[in-house]
Amino acid sequence: MLHKTRGIILKCTPYSESSLVVQIFTEKFGVQSYLLQGVRKNKSKIRTSMLQPLHLLQMVVYHKENSGLQRISELRNEPILNQISMDVIKTSVSLFICELLYQTLKEQPNDEELFEFVFHAIELLDLNEGSNANYHLWFMLKYSKYLGFYPQEKNKNDLYFDLKNAQFLNKMPEHPLFMNEKCTLVMQLLMSSTFEEIQDIKIQSEVRKQLLMDLIRYYEWHIPNFKGLKSHHVLEEVLN
Repeated sequence: MLHKTRGIILKCTPYSESSLVVQIFTEKFGVQSYLLQGVRKNKSKIRTSMLQPLHLLQMVVYHKENSGLQRISELRNEPILNQISMDVIKTSVSLFICELLYQTLKEQPNDEELFEFVFHAIELLDLNEGSNANYHLWFMLKYSKYLGFYPQEKNKNDLYFDLKNAQFLNKMPEHPLFMNEKCTLVMQLLMSSTFEEIQDIKIQSEVRKQLLMDLIRYYEWHIPNFKGLKSHHVLEEVLN
């Protein structure tokens, strides 16, 4: 049966000399693997340039439950991302977000509300003409809400964030999995800010790096089989 669905490209893997297996986060079916035969040939209607990480799609697909590889009838980029590939910071941020999604969505059931959040967040990144230096931190925090471990509300006197128990504390916990005072303050500020507001938040380079490492540790603790991230090294260099 044919279905219309939106999608977000996560990863492409070569399959034979002319084909690709493409992992796509779909609105209707969650993460699915699609076999695109002959897509690496010059005459293919679907070009490999249409399958870059985080590209947004409108698709018509064949879907079979419990099938390892699904098939695509029609595919187009819509909306088209015009700015991400032209800006080194946006490109680095998008690769980081793509790796994060690929690592974490494997364990998630189909969730159209989550899909809408990610789809819209990618559009915001592409269209934004201001600073994107804080985008990845804001995204990780907002995204954690859909994964089920969004931080509890902060009280006025709380100085530290307990990564293990996802709560703010007014004193250091007895275990080492917590954020220091500076990172906790910045984290709370990002949590309470809109996408437009985070562009004006000034964060020292070392604090931004430490907060990112703390958030990665936060994900590692709360998501089974989370293997960490590699792309953050490039991101840190670009934002330094």
